[in-house]
Amino acid sequence: MHSLQADRFNSQNIPLSCVKQSRTQIFTSMTAQLLASAAMLITTLSVHSASGTTLNGMVQTGGMCSTQPLAHAEVTLLEATTGQPTVIGQATTDTSGHFSISSPNNMSSSIFYVSADVGGHVEFLTVLGTRLPATVIINELTTVAASYSMAQFYKTDVISGNSFSLQVAAGMNDNLVTPVTGDSSFVLLNSPNADETNSLRATRSLANLLAACVHDASVTSTFLDLARPPRGPAPRTTAQALADLTRNPWQNVDAIYALTTLSNAYEPALERMPDAWTVTVKVNDTGDDSHLFAGLGNLTFDSRGYAWITNNTNQGTPFSGQFMVVLKPNGRPSDGTNGTPVSPLTGGGLLGGGYGVSIDPQGSVWVSNFGWGPPNCTYCFPTPDGNGSVSEFSASGTPISGPNGYQGGPVRVQGLAADAQGNIWITSYGTDSVYVFLGGDPNHSVFYQQYSGSQPFGIVLAADGTAWVTNGGGLAGQDPRSVAKYALVNGTLHQEFLHFLGQALKGLALDSQGNAWVTSQGNSTIYALRPDGTQLGKFTGGGINGPWGIAVDGQDNLWVANFGPLQPGSNFTSGRISELCGINPAARPPGKRLGDPISPPTGYTVPSAGSQVLLHNGDPLYGYGVGAQPSFAPLMRLTNVVIDQAGNIWALNNWKPDFDIDVCCNPGGDGAVIFVGLAPPPASQK
Repeated sequence: MHSLQADRFNSQNIPLSCVKQSRTQIFTSMTAQLLASAAMLITTLSVHSASGTTLNGMVQTGGMCSTQPLAHAEVTLLEATTGQPTVIGQATTDTSGHFSISSPNNMSSSIFYVSADVGGHVEFLTVLGTRLPATVIINELTTVAASYSMAQFYKTDVISGNSFSLQVAAGMNDNLVTPVTGDSSFVLLNSPNADETNSLRATRSLANLLAACVHDASVTSTFLDLARPPRGPAPRTTAQALADLTRNPWQNVDAIYALTTLSNAYEPALERMPDAWTVTVKVNDTGDDSHLFAGLGNLTFDSRGYAWITNNTNQGTPFSGQFMVVLKPNGRPSDGTNGTPVSPLTGGGLLGGGYGVSIDPQGSVWVSNFGWGPPNCTYCFPTPDGNGSVSEFSASGTPISGPNGYQGGPVRVQGLAADAQGNIWITSYGTDSVYVFLGGDPNHSVFYQQYSGSQPFGIVLAADGTAWVTNGGGLAGQDPRSVAKYALVNGTLHQEFLHFLGQALKGLALDSQGNAWVTSQGNSTIYALRPDGTQLGKFTGGGINGPWGIAVDGQDNLWVANFGPLQPGSNFTSGRISELCGINPAARPPGKRLGDPISPPTGYTVPSAGSQVLLHNGDPLYGYGVGAQPSFAPLMRLTNVVIDQAGNIWALNNWKPDFDIDVCCNPGGDGAVIFVGLAPPPASQK
């Protein structure tokens, strides 16, 4: 363990504040729990049979210092569906907080979860996933994890959704808590989480709030009122209130923080009020520490929920990386199971991964290569002039393109998108042109030559098959900037319009009505254009600072990845994502208009809780070389935010915070920060 984390915990991972209690009390409490767990396990093993299985568990309140069983709690085992969940069985806890529920099956095609009605509108939850465990704990911490991970499927008194999305959410639940023990998960307790971010402490602060609710009905009443969503009735239970808070983390932050301080059952907790009640999981393991994350560019999710991520550089250098990363839906490296890739991927001409990654109708993954220096590096370039190219991989990660990728057309590729006919649309930054590989054939392509200095960057396909393109005018926007729209007609590219605006345009996204939302990094503005290219508005606020990527959620609100300023001397130590009101009035908080900020003026940030950021191999973020000062910014300069099938937002650390160090020698950001359950999944991800 590192830094502040080592100060807070002893070798048994017990907060040192617990040690201040009587050692006899602690030993007695822990021994009782271990004996109870062993007894439940023995009982469980004895009742497994062809006719079913028995779930044994305990409902309890309090953290490791002050665990107390909850007697007479009504416990229900449920299997989630797309409608009302199936009730598997019910039980009432005994005086020791124990319960047993029989189930005809121990496997689900969806997920199991268990609910405990503690009384007085206090409800605890534990998400069990697809397989019933031998034993389970239901407490405040498991409730925080369940409500956050299931927030997009827990909008009434039940968890409801399609099985695939629920299973993705269950995987994120296990990143927050261990259901069998009721304790914080290994993922949260260790780097790159622990005290490198504030989320471990945030989950414990929220658990403290629930612990206070158990003992004081007035706290429960206050919390239910504070968590009332902007549109809709007040939540009926504490578990529902937490799910409402997950979806509206900006609401009543100060008053809710005050409630979390009424109990110290779970420690260490937050030492200061957050800007919003978001909870994150940071991931930085590529599967091979000889290929550490170094500048995530963009990602796409395949049909299995796996994240395919482009990578810019080699960690600690400014030179082109020659690999990409594939992560499971829970953020762990893909390991080749059931025909999935083994991460990281190499070959296929990968070189300085750009902003483009897309999956065609046959399941092939297409990746853009921007490619760069240094000039005297013979292996850094596939051709003498150093042009980037395009790579193609099978769904299992096998390179389809050759060792130099597909050459002879697009140069220094950024954006890339596959349409429903298998055509591959490409922004050729280096030649000021837009290419299409017809039917995915790089030897059968058409292109449109744009104006000099346009340097096209982002590309997104509309429902009618047309393509929107941002022309950045260079990374810093020194040349004219514009948005263009193209149609492929009888094998020829036609430009439908060209609209000049902004400063250093980067990404764009389309809402359900076909409006385009464009990031203008140079003047920290978001532009909205109607389908015909006329301007709908331009917007700022909500923490927007050098926006780069943008996503539209399932309710048409906007999520923005902020890169920060591209200026010497700038140190973007407070990375953030921003949320703006979109085209759907029903999804906006009351009184908000199109483009108004929903996120606070800071944006949604991820502060350190006191430990410096470490790479997956344990080195400090900036290593030990030039400018190697400790960094306390787990969320860095972002190039995109992408919403997965469960409503988790993956924010991609592209550059480190310090511009002067990064631009010369060590730019590559270190991983993805996943905001748990924060956004409605887009229709394309449901």
